[in-house]
Amino acid sequence: MQLLRNIGTLATCRPEGGQGEIHVIERAALGWDAGRIVWAGPEAELPAEFGGLPAEDAEGRLVVPGLVDCHTHLAFGGWRAEEFALRARGATYLEIARAGGGIVSTMRATRAMAEAELLERAAGFLAGMVALGVTTVECKSGYGLDADTELRLLRVYRALAERGPVRIVPTFLGAHVVPPEHRDDRARYVALLTDVLIPAVARDGLARCCDVFVEESAFSIGEAREILLAGKRAGLAPKLHADQLSDGGGAALAAEVGALSADHLEHASDAGIAAMAAGGVVAVSLPIASLYLRQPPMGARRFIDAGVPVAVATDFNPGSAPSFHLPFALTLACTTQGMTPAEALKGATSIAARALGLDGVGTIVPGGPADFAVIDAPDVNHWLYHLRANACIRTVISGKTV
Repeated sequence: MQLLRNIGTLATCRPEGGQGEIHVIERAALGWDAGRIVWAGPEAELPAEFGGLPAEDAEGRLVVPGLVDCHTHLAFGGWRAEEFALRARGATYLEIARAGGGIVSTMRATRAMAEAELLERAAGFLAGMVALGVTTVECKSGYGLDADTELRLLRVYRALAERGPVRIVPTFLGAHVVPPEHRDDRARYVALLTDVLIPAVARDGLARCCDVFVEESAFSIGEAREILLAGKRAGLAPKLHADQLSDGGGAALAAEVGALSADHLEHASDAGIAAMAAGGVVAVSLPIASLYLRQPPMGARRFIDAGVPVAVATDFNPGSAPSFHLPFALTLACTTQGMTPAEALKGATSIAARALGLDGVGTIVPGGPADFAVIDAPDVNHWLYHLRANACIRTVISGKTV
């Protein structure tokens, strides 16, 4: 068994309780064996049988559960720095997309990359995420938009999961936008998704979730419903990009189809939020995307006050959120969305795990996986207030320092 003592603050982030209840233990100790937590509590109450074990010293630092990034687009080709300059001069997301940029630009670059190239590039990003304390990552396809490339992206995620040690949750996002070759016959592309790709993805076990971007420039409510229900019949849990650029009714649709989460939600209506609360749908906040798109951020307090749990993720992608720095996203959630540091941390641990349908992840409890991060800060408030390149000094996954 391994033992970590002299923990200044241990945030266990158990799922129960409200958004800001992170179940802190001061002056704590943590023990793990065979990849599972065996003790988490006050050091003064450490069982006698653990007392003689060799122990490491946390030196009064903060320990948190391994962070869960529940919305990323990890594998893609190219970058879109030129769009960053265009937006700085006032161009909007939709204007750039209509001019041939945006998702379609990344689609072209991704289609041109071999599977091995995509794999090594994504693995490099993943290593950077782990160094920040991230131990679980949701990875979306969606930059292929044809059968060959979409399946290629999902195979990359399967290969990353097999390499370990990071827990990978793959999501099929063939419904990101309609690709140019299908724009004159949208129904044909929807049929490709529902009748060909979703069955193939489910048959080969390449994804756990099915996502749709519901927006003026992407898919309508009717198209999204058809795709999500086809995915659900095939065993893929629904997720949505919803109400990002306008109130398109995505939040209400998420509740209707029993989605795990609805993500973005900057323009969600009160009725949509109420429907999410009644349906038990997690709201996923993506503050880096709001920052880069220069738009008002999601009002997290509206959701929390309505009883909707709010997760926080990066939306890492080459266009609207070109950063995988989840702790930075947590700081933005505090400074721009009205969340407290405790609320933001729970949003990137146990609530983020709920947004992926994962039990026992994103929390530190006896019997659970020994996934945690040691942070060079005395407590959660100080960590997220004092923005640094990286305050994480150790990441542990399944009991092993990685």
